[in-house]
Amino acid sequence: MMGRLFATCLGVLVAISLPQAQRGVPSAPAGPTMTIVTAKGTIEIRLFRSDAPKSVEQILSLTARNFYRGQRIHRVERSLVQFGDPSSRDMSKRDWWGRSGSGNPIGVAEFNRRTHIRGAVGLAHAGNARAADSQIYILKAAAPSLNGKHVVIGQVTRGMEAVDQLLVGDVLKNVTITGADQK
Repeated sequence: MMGRLFATCLGVLVAISLPQAQRGVPSAPAGPTMTIVTAKGTIEIRLFRSDAPKSVEQILSLTARNFYRGQRIHRVERSLVQFGDPSSRDMSKRDWWGRSGSGNPIGVAEFNRRTHIRGAVGLAHAGNARAADSQIYILKAAAPSLNGKHVVIGQVTRGMEAVDQLLVGDVLKNVTITGADQK
């Protein structure tokens, strides 16, 4: 959704669409892009390496090892979708989805100035930010209650229509990173 700025030009009222960065939402610095391919479409996420370096490095490392490939979306709510539990590859363990990770928690609680707006991508945890590991959520709606509790590691730059359609059990067909050498 684009914001509107009204300007007067030679006495004529003009509506100009502005990107989020010009509406007070911090723009994404150049950095790596995570691409997630699902049956519902492709999702591109700009990762905020400079804002959450340890958290983003964890995700880059896991993606390089194909950790996310073949996993399923294990949580869908009105406001978010979540993935990152390796047990979600096994349908017989569906009752346990969302309870595990890579086994290598980040060990630090990173928080940044980024807010939980629609399309924000963050790391899930069960109450201790230092225990965040591999589970990632994408917000379908703003969730300001998460600010200061969960770190925002990225922002969807393309594919929110796919995010909005995801259901529990949908498979992450492929997950790749481009531009990992960018800071």
